[in-house]
Amino acid sequence: MSQDQSSCGHDCGSCGQNCGSRDPKSLVASPSQGSKIGKIIGVVSGKGGVGKSLVTELLAVSLAKKGYRVGILDADITGPSIPTAFGLTEKAESNDQVMFPVKTKHLGIHVMSINLLLENETDPVVWRGPIIANTVQQFYSDVLWDNIDYLFVDLPPGTGDVPLTVFQSITVDGIVVVTSPQQLVSLIVEKAVKMADLMNIPIYGLVENMSYVECPDCGRQIPVFGKSQIEEIAGKRNLKVLAKIPIRPEIATAVDSGCVESLDTDFMKQALEAIE
Repeated sequence: MSQDQSSCGHDCGSCGQNCGSRDPKSLVASPSQGSKIGKIIGVVSGKGGVGKSLVTELLAVSLAKKGYRVGILDADITGPSIPTAFGLTEKAESNDQVMFPVKTKHLGIHVMSINLLLENETDPVVWRGPIIANTVQQFYSDVLWDNIDYLFVDLPPGTGDVPLTVFQSITVDGIVVVTSPQQLVSLIVEKAVKMADLMNIPIYGLVENMSYVECPDCGRQIPVFGKSQIEEIAGKRNLKVLAKIPIRPEIATAVDSGCVESLDTDFMKQALEAIE
């Protein structure tokens, strides 16, 4: 059904109508004056709780250790976790024109997250979808991303307002899709892959988190969540498996204590090659 032109609010970013006056180029936002961004990479999942933010952090840390200038735009407004993983407690500052991301302590990764703006980081963000989506867009267009080689966008799970806004308004070079071994999650990841296809967003490949536990005695990989489905999914969609992240106590400890920059990220090597 076509929308009555008299009721049109001219906000194409939150409208699902396919009217003749819609110009796709008009949805694309520009970064703030002075920003310089190389590649923009989205990290997505079809379901929450699979470790999407962890993958974002590990990719950012890995590239920063190779000498690249890296940024993270935390687009998960209602469930931000990036500042905690990097031990960031200071607030983002701004002037009359732009906001400035906060830099991590050891590698200087530029981070912008809603938790860097809230008076209390435990305060809930009780906003409706369009406001959340507009905030994410502002994190791109109103923040000074100074000479960034790789900007990672940590997206909330699913295929709702925020992923749609990001794919429509930010020139994303490609995405990494995160999943875990459970069959249910592997089925849901298909939704994220299909959304990327619909939006013509390239997919670098799949990363499986919580893939296995390594026996400390013999080194055998034990699939605690059952047989992995990732190779089958990747083959069906002609995608690459970029990494299989093991379950290791030191990973959880580093994230919880704000020391994610200290982690050894050798298991992300193939993912880095695909992104570079």
